Amino acid sequence: MPESAAAPGADFTRIDTWVFDLDNTLYPPGLDLWRQIDMKMRAYIAAFLGLSLDEAFALQKSYYRKYGTSLRGLMIEHAMDPDAFLAEVHAIDLSELDAAPALGEAIGALPGRKLVYTNGSRRHAEAVLAKLGISHHFADVHDIVSAEFHPKPQEAAYRGFLRRFDVDPGRAAMFEDLARNLEVPATLGMRTVLVVPPGLAVNPADREAWEHEGRDAGHIDVVTDDLTGFLTGLRRS
Repeated sequence: MPESAAAPGADFTRIDTWVFDLDNTLYPPGLDLWRQIDMKMRAYIAAFLGLSLDEAFALQKSYYRKYGTSLRGLMIEHAMDPDAFLAEVHAIDLSELDAAPALGEAIGALPGRKLVYTNGSRRHAEAVLAKLGISHHFADVHDIVSAEFHPKPQEAAYRGFLRRFDVDPGRAAMFEDLARNLEVPATLGMRTVLVVPPGLAVNPADREAWEHEGRDAGHIDVVTDDLTGFLTGLRRS
């Protein structure tokens, strides 16, 4: 398969708002970052609920799939304090994350606003963007707290994001690593780009099997395993 596959009519010429997910989108999923977060969530849930690590892991993944984030499920089912949870699970080592000047150049060359929309915390997003060296290209970060803890893929979460930044969905594009998080944006009229691992690989060690589903869905305009290359190509087209 090619490194980027676009559906017919996937036109980005009218886009003036570029919306990027953070984890596993602005950096490759093969890095250790998400595994660190995953392990910290497992340990936190185990301690909070008095479970074994295996039991906590099963519950964490169950809530993640059902509610959009494990945190949302824990808040609904167990009245967990979100602030303490977010502070703990995002306290990770970013030393493996290198600066990405080519990505920054490609993002900076896009016309209009660039926003980060993450189910994680603002503090985590700002730390990752700073380590990548691309913070200055983004106008703002919309995190799970800004979303009042309503995560993607809930429709209410996207509508709140669009209202907050006065985004015309017909002139916006969204970049995500999970196909299910692009379904509502497509319905609302946004262009959708699914960012997948290099070589379009499926690595069960990196993600749950269901997280790889939906690459061929009709709501995906573009699938790419090279975000920098795709964005550079837009600039040149």
